[in-house]
Amino acid sequence: MKVPHPIPYQGSKRNLANAILDYFPEHVDTLIEPFAGSAAMTLAAAARNAASHYLISDLNKPLVDLWRAIIHSPDKLAKQYEQLWNAQHDDRREYYDQVRDEFNRDGKPDHFLYLLARCVKASVRYNASGEFNQSPDNRRMGSLPETMRQQILGASHLLRGKTKIACLDYKEVVAQATTDDLIYLDPPYQGVCGSRDPRYLKSVLFDEFVEVLETLNFRNISYLVSYDGWTGEKEHGRRLPERLRLHLVELKAGRSSQATLLGRDEVTVESLYLSPALAEKLNLRRSYPRKTVEQLAFLEAKR
Repeated sequence: MKVPHPIPYQGSKRNLANAILDYFPEHVDTLIEPFAGSAAMTLAAAARNAASHYLISDLNKPLVDLWRAIIHSPDKLAKQYEQLWNAQHDDRREYYDQVRDEFNRDGKPDHFLYLLARCVKASVRYNASGEFNQSPDNRRMGSLPETMRQQILGASHLLRGKTKIACLDYKEVVAQATTDDLIYLDPPYQGVCGSRDPRYLKSVLFDEFVEVLETLNFRNISYLVSYDGWTGEKEHGRRLPERLRLHLVELKAGRSSQATLLGRDEVTVESLYLSPALAEKLNLRRSYPRKTVEQLAFLEAKR
């Protein structure tokens, strides 16, 4: 079936979801997404009946409230979105700013959905006070109400009755996992420099994240992590350490739009790490990063 996606969200794994699903074990009790965002993996998994239950969590409370509305009151949310969309007038920028101000004051789910549908590149941005401050894309008016209704109702149909929703720190969420569950981790851009990223309300520190993964390994929990990658010769992010004994899969995410603008034909590759417990379930031999493979081949040639 065509997977519904009611929440437009930059960085969503919707285009890679099918490739990632290929690394799911045969039997999953609960699929846990601690950095849910648009919950692209949960929706794709539900469409395939890849798990019996689902847990989506995010520290962004308005986003969590939006997911509750999508799953539990889809008709109401669809009508509210339609009212907001129809109220747009000639000065759409003024209207957008008005809705944004109301959202920052009240945090209503329908206001958030409208902003996500209208903002530049479906990319959230927050100021130092935690207020949504992304500008609108004035070239478009957002998803048509009927299209949005279909996406909302479709997502609700897939997830209602088998999905729990939480607004918790990821460490609290993964602590709930059992060996029958599967965790999919797609954390915010690596917080290794100490500076605040306006795309996220809170960064995830590298060393702390590695410690959490070590704990999951000790507990024999199955998990997947989308974390770094590369475009051409440029690496994105810091690779997870060898001591975690992770199985690395490199997924082609398509041509880099930025490189294309600069006249370069380069493909972006994203890293997907599989935990030792998951690799064992799938009978996979441990894999190494591209550059490690090149180094091993060089050493062999010198012998």
